[in-house]
Amino acid sequence: NDEGEDVYLAASSLPEGIATVKPGTKLEFSIADSRRGPQALSVHVIDAPPSLAENSRANPDDLAAMIEDTIKILDRVGNGLRQGRHPSSVEAERLGRVLRGIATALEA
Repeated sequence: NDEGEDVYLAASSLPEGIATVKPGTKLEFSIADSRRGPQALSVHVIDAPPSLAENSRANPDDLAAMIEDTIKILDRVGNGLRQGRHPSSVEAERLGRVLRGIATALEA
């Protein structure tokens, strides 16, 4: 609370649809004495910290362009394989990095 005193926050006191509170979340609440000490009641979220996942997500248009370009590269590699040609080690390594990067961006 504002006085720096620890306050017990029961999950049942959280607003509907909120199961946990991240560190840094600003809350408004009333305080009641309980057997655990001061307890937060009638909790309202004032300001939640930004989601790291949302901030690190790639722009959807950029990601779509990356995927389209990768499909073209994979098509070229696939055609080469059908003709008995494996990609060079440099090309294979580069393609692997691109695919891992896309996977990471999609999972974020």
